[in-house]
Amino acid sequence: MNSTINLPGFEEFTVQHTEEIDGVYRLFVEKEIEAHRCPQCATYTTSVHDYRAQKIQHTRIFGRRAHVFYRKRRYVCRGGCGKRFYEDNSFVERYQRYSKEFSQALAMELVHGKNFKDMAQRFDTSPTTVMRRFDAIAAPMLEETRELPEVISIDEYKGDAGGEKYQTIIADPINHKPLEILPDRKKETVKEYLHKHGAKVTIVVMDMSPSFKAAVDQALNNPIVVADRFHFTRYIYWALERVRRQEQNAFDDYDRKKCKRMKHVFNKHPEDLTDKQHWYLQRYLDKSAYLERAYQLKEAYQLWFKTAKWNATTDLETTKAHLYEFYELVRTSGVKEFEKAIETLQNWQKQIMNSFGFNLHNGYIEGINNQTKVLKRNAFGYKRFDRFRARVLLHHQYKHLNIRVA
Repeated sequence: MNSTINLPGFEEFTVQHTEEIDGVYRLFVEKEIEAHRCPQCATYTTSVHDYRAQKIQHTRIFGRRAHVFYRKRRYVCRGGCGKRFYEDNSFVERYQRYSKEFSQALAMELVHGKNFKDMAQRFDTSPTTVMRRFDAIAAPMLEETRELPEVISIDEYKGDAGGEKYQTIIADPINHKPLEILPDRKKETVKEYLHKHGAKVTIVVMDMSPSFKAAVDQALNNPIVVADRFHFTRYIYWALERVRRQEQNAFDDYDRKKCKRMKHVFNKHPEDLTDKQHWYLQRYLDKSAYLERAYQLKEAYQLWFKTAKWNATTDLETTKAHLYEFYELVRTSGVKEFEKAIETLQNWQKQIMNSFGFNLHNGYIEGINNQTKVLKRNAFGYKRFDRFRARVLLHHQYKHLNIRVA
């Protein structure tokens, strides 16, 4: 006796009966006999040659694993050719053991899932099946970048994929969109890609990498290079950190260890310090005049940086004049560590001024890198670069689709 159960996705089938064995929900289904066109001679036939029971894995039903046992019918052509062929159905592809709905649900989950092994456990299949499915859907789902926009960001991240330690990511900092991931950070790789896809690029935001700058200058037609603010600001903090390490060695054992533990007070803004933190800061500045001069230089730089951001594109001449005043302050201070730092700033001064002139930075691409590291860590790393690239780009391209499969 046929069941009256009506399940989504089984509209064209008759459910013969259902059962549950060891937590697996089993459905036995078949289609009604109907006329089919012979694929060889195009003659319609309703003659049945034989049946075959096909076991198909399906998505969970009522929270249980589901197996569908499809009694698949094979027709025979009576028009003269004698061709035998299986009936048409919208449930499972030919030669497959998974339903179309199962494959679609897995494809949706691959965009947001934790890793391949986790998805395999949730879908009651093997990690290799999940990876094969991911490889099959990645190419048609991925939106490849044919031409780069006018403004791009370039940065590197530690991917450890495809035999290379670092990979390069290119993004759109205006529309907040990742564009491409390159297999390494070599100058020739970046240069070749930019030369092929960067005809429209006029502004490039990057860290202070000589390799990236050389690739950009050689591949593009005199673009405007913008130095990322974090990367040139950290030279000032590195200089202060070197002075602190040097000076604390002259302190007694207790103060040397305590100064190391309280090193964060030198980097914070004075107005953000607690009374206790301010006391420790003043204590160690009083113990070293050289460290105090270095700290005052850091505060002078912070004042210039805050003013430069405030002025932004409206008063670049004043920003530049104040930067020269900071250079002179460093030269007269006698703090050699800061003198070394401003040499780097002077070498990249044009690109630093562009940062404020165009109000651009690499904050978005650094956020992408953090998410990429999380994806890599969740998967315990990726050996294949093409799979890692597709995983990262698909995640960002479809992250606005909040589709999860229970």
